[in-house]
Amino acid sequence: QVQVVESGGDLVQAGGSLRLTCVVSGRTFSKYTMGWFRQAPGKEREFVSAIHWTSSTVYADSAKGRFTASRDNVKNTVYLQMNSLKPEDTAVYYCACPASPYGQVSAEKGGYRYWGQGTQVTVSS
Repeated sequence: QVQVVESGGDLVQAGGSLRLTCVVSGRTFSKYTMGWFRQAPGKEREFVSAIHWTSSTVYADSAKGRFTASRDNVKNTVYLQMNSLKPEDTAVYYCACPASPYGQVSAEKGGYRYWGQGTQVTVSS
């Protein structure tokens, strides 16, 4: 059974930094592309970043230059380092794992089968 568990969300001031962590179990983690999404109140869940199983990364325009995704295959963990945070980054952040290994990066929610419970990031102005 696949489990995806995020952590690291917090309340920070604008301009601050956070690192989100996502631990995956039940999969040979190194074979899977992973995604980060976020959902603000009253808005659709949106793509933030994806990290290919080869560790190449893709970012939404809103994240480019500020956020960095990385992975540690020994720890079955992906990270999202978020710098220069803005109030509009406030959202619940989700980590997601696709159904199949060796996939391409996807910015679509439908490209992922397994989701964590989310972690709240709140950025105050």
